[in-house]
Amino acid sequence: MSLTRRQVTSAALAAVPLVGRSPERDRRTLYIAGDSTAAQKYADAAPETGWGMALPFFLRKEITVSNQAVNGRSSKSFVDEGRLDAVLATIRPRDLLIVQFAHNDEKSADPTRYTEPWTTYQDYLRLYVDGARAKGARPVLATAVERRKFDADGNAVPTHGDYPAAMRALAEEERVALLDIEALSLALWQSLGVEATKTYFNWTDTEQDNTHFNPPGAIAVARLVARELLRTRVLARHDVIRLHESIPTSWITWPPAS
Repeated sequence: MSLTRRQVTSAALAAVPLVGRSPERDRRTLYIAGDSTAAQKYADAAPETGWGMALPFFLRKEITVSNQAVNGRSSKSFVDEGRLDAVLATIRPRDLLIVQFAHNDEKSADPTRYTEPWTTYQDYLRLYVDGARAKGARPVLATAVERRKFDADGNAVPTHGDYPAAMRALAEEERVALLDIEALSLALWQSLGVEATKTYFNWTDTEQDNTHFNPPGAIAVARLVARELLRTRVLARHDVIRLHESIPTSWITWPPAS
C-alpha cells in the first residue's frame, strides 16, 4: 500500500526528537524562609493556616514548595538557629528562595529576635540573598503581609513601621526581585473592610487573631504572592496557574501534629 504525502510527512515529523522544555530541567524547588504567617500548620492549630500552605495551588506541578517558615522566627533567629544553613545545604541552582520576615523582627524587648530596620534587619536579609546566589539559586524578597488593623474611620492601618521600606530599599540596592505583599495585603484588607476581613483571619469562637489566617485568608495571600512572582518575572506565565479561579477551602489540610 502506497503512502500519501501527508502520511510520509507525519511519519518523518514523528521520528524527529522534539526540542523544548525538559520536564526534569523544569523541576525546581521554591523555598520559603519566614514566620508563622507563612508556616505549615498542624491539626492542633486548625483552622490557622499559613499562606505557604496554599501557594502550591497556584503553581504547576514541576515547581515544588518547600515551606521552611517557622512560627515565631525573625530574620535573625532563623539564621542563628541554623535554619538558613539547612536551606542552603539543599538548595540547588535555579531554585527559588522567598524571604518574608518582619513580624518578629519588630519585637524590641526580645534580643534573640529583634533587628533594627535600616541596619541589622538589612544585614540579616543580605545573608539570605548572598547565600542563595552563592548556590546558583534566585533570592526573592517579600515584604511582610499586613495584620488586620483598622482606625476609627475604618481605614486599614500599616503595622510594620520601617521594615517594608528597608526591604524595598535593599531589594533595589541588591537588584533582587521584590514581592510587595505588605502593600498589596493592606489594599486587600481596605477593600474588604472591618467586618469582612474577620473571615480571612483566624477568628474563632475562642480566639480573635488579627495576625494569622484561616483557609480563605491564606489562599488570598498566596494568590497575591503568585501574582507578584508572575509580575516580577520570577516565574513565567506557564508556571502560574488558577490565578483567576476560586480555590476550595477544602483543599487546605492540616497534618497530624508530631
